Amino acid sequence: MPHVVIQYTPNIDADMDALCKELLAVLIEQKDEHGKQLYPIGGTRVLAYPAQHYAVADSNRDYAFMYINARIAAGRSPAALAESGDAMLAVVKRRFAELFDKQLIGITLQIDVSPGQVYDAKHSNLHPLFNK
Repeated sequence: MPHVVIQYTPNIDADMDALCKELLAVLIEQKDEHGKQLYPIGGTRVLAYPAQHYAVADSNRDYAFMYINARIAAGRSPAALAESGDAMLAVVKRRFAELFDKQLIGITLQIDVSPGQVYDAKHSNLHPLFNK
């Protein structure tokens, strides 16, 4: 983990593939207070979905919105999480700077820490690729 899910209104004219890849790169670069990798490469994912139906604000104009949610397992410090959030937000702000000049858009980025799973099963052959 982290699993990052981006939901956005389809009126956002942006390269979402590039945004996903850049956010993934930023997450993989994150280190904890001891210089160790904060998130496992094999467990880091960024997915983006346009909303098929939407209404934003008073819906009197074609407002845009993007919700970025990162779900992570517990065990990381608040400072490390804040740095991760700041790094992801910096990517989004940089990537959307020109869009903000042309379009009314709201962006929310949230990191949710799972306090403890009731059930958390995994089946993957990705982790061994990066745990060598």
